[in-house]
Amino acid sequence: MPSDHVPAAPSTPADPAASSANTGSGALPETGRPAEEVLADLARLRGADLPVRGGRVTAYVYDTGRAAVHDVAATAYLEMLEVNCLDPTAFPSIVALERQIVAAVADRLGGGSGVFTSGGTESIMLAVKAARDARPVGGTPQIVLPVTGHPAFHKAAHYLGMEVVPVPVDAAFRADPAAVAAAITPRTVLVVASAPSYPHGVMDPVPKIASAAASAGVLCHVDACVGGWVLPWLRDAGHDVPPFDLSVPGVTSLSCDLHKYGYAPKGASVVLFAEESLRRHSYFAAADWPGYTVINATVQSSKTAGPLAAAWATLNAVGADGYRELAVNAMRAAERLVAGVKEIPGLRVLGDPVAPLVAVASEEPGLDVFVVADEARSRGWFFQPQLSYAGIPPNLHFTLTGVSDVGPLLDVLAESAEAARAAGPPDVPPGLVETVAGLDLDEIDDAGFAELLASAGVDLNAGGDGAARPSMAMVNAVLDALPPATREALLVRFLSALYA
Repeated sequence: MPSDHVPAAPSTPADPAASSANTGSGALPETGRPAEEVLADLARLRGADLPVRGGRVTAYVYDTGRAAVHDVAATAYLEMLEVNCLDPTAFPSIVALERQIVAAVADRLGGGSGVFTSGGTESIMLAVKAARDARPVGGTPQIVLPVTGHPAFHKAAHYLGMEVVPVPVDAAFRADPAAVAAAITPRTVLVVASAPSYPHGVMDPVPKIASAAASAGVLCHVDACVGGWVLPWLRDAGHDVPPFDLSVPGVTSLSCDLHKYGYAPKGASVVLFAEESLRRHSYFAAADWPGYTVINATVQSSKTAGPLAAAWATLNAVGADGYRELAVNAMRAAERLVAGVKEIPGLRVLGDPVAPLVAVASEEPGLDVFVVADEARSRGWFFQPQLSYAGIPPNLHFTLTGVSDVGPLLDVLAESAEAARAAGPPDVPPGLVETVAGLDLDEIDDAGFAELLASAGVDLNAGGDGAARPSMAMVNAVLDALPPATREALLVRFLSALYA
C-alpha cells in the first residue's frame, strides 16, 4: 500500500510436528526447541525482509557503515534488555542514561528539558498531550498543522480527542505563515512547523510560524524528528541551515529522533520542552487504585531499557566529529541525487531540500512513478512511493545517509524510468476505482478482502517461502485515485488481512 513491499506469509509444513510448523501455525511446541532451530527459523523468516545495510533501501533504515558502532549499540541493548523503565527508583541507571542523552540533544537544539521516547510518534504524542493539558480550552482543542506535517499529529489528535486544522503550503512545499496565523482560533492549543517535512526535505519558516503562535498566546511545536540530528551538524560544517530549534522565540517544544540521523537502533527519540512545567504536563500519574504507584513519563509503562542504552552507546561511539562527517556525507549524496535527476528525462525533484531527503516526481504522463518503484525493486532497490495529496503529485521519496552510494542509485533510477516508460502506467481495469470506492468494507471479512487483493494481482500468501514480492504499482495507482478517507479505510483493511 504506502510502500511497494508486501511481506508474504510463511508456509506451514504438512507435518505439524515439523519445527517450522510452530512459526507458521502459531501452535507452541509441546517441549522447548533447541536454540539453533529457533534461530534458523528466524533467519528463514528474515529472508524476505529488505536489507538494513548497504544503502539500497532509501527509507526506514539508517546505516553508519561502521560495524563497530552497530556492535557496541547491540551489546548495550542486550546489557539492558531486561531492565524495566517502569520504575526509575528501582533501576537508577535508566535515569543516568536518559539525563545524558537528553542533555546532549538539548545542547545541540537550543536547550530545554525533555523525555526519551520510543520514536517520533510517541514524542509527538507527548508534545500534543502537554499542549492540551497546559492550555485548557472550551470545546475540542485544535492543532494547526501544515498539510505536509507528519500523520503522527493526526494520530495524536485522534487518540487525545482533538481536532487537526490543516493549512496549505506554498509552491515550494513550505508552510504558509499567513495561513497558519489565520487558522488560529480560541480553541487552538498547538501550532506545528516541520524541520524539515519528511515528504520533500523542505524546511518550514519556523521563526515566522513561531512568532504567529506566540502573538496568539499559543504553543508551537517543531517536528524535527527526521532533521533534528542532522541539521545541527550540517550547520557546524558550514551549510546554511535556517533557525528552527528551541533558541527560536516562540518555539515551545521540539521532537528529534535518534534512530534516524542519530543512527541508533529503533526506537529512540527525544522530545524537548522549553519550560519544565510544560514537560510535566506530558507526564501521566494515577493514584486512584490500590496497587503500585503509577507515574509515567511516556505513553508506555513497562518497557525494556535496551533502546535507551543503545542510543546512549551510539551517541558516545560516533561522537561529534563522527556526526559531522555522516551529516556532510549524507547531504553530499542528496545534492548529487538532485543534480543527477536533472539528467534523467521525465523526472524532476520536488522543492529545495535542506536535509538529505529528496522527492522525485514524473514530468511525463506516460512515466508512472509507481511503476518506476516496481522496476527498481526488481533490480534490488527500494524507492518509497508517496501518493498525491493537496495538489502535490505522486512521487518517490529518498532518504540519503552516510553510506548512500548515489552513482548506482542514479543508474537504477534511470534504468527503471526507461523501463517504466516502455511499460506504461498500470493498466487499471475500467470501473475498478469506482467499484473500490463504493465497497461496503464492513460487509467484507479479512479473507474476502485478501481475495479482493489477489484479484488485483496482490496475493498476500504468494510464495509461501516468504520470497514473493508482488507488484504494487496497480494498488498504488488505485489508492492514488481515491480520496484520503477511502485510502485510510483500505489501508486498515490491508493491514488487518495481512496479519490475519
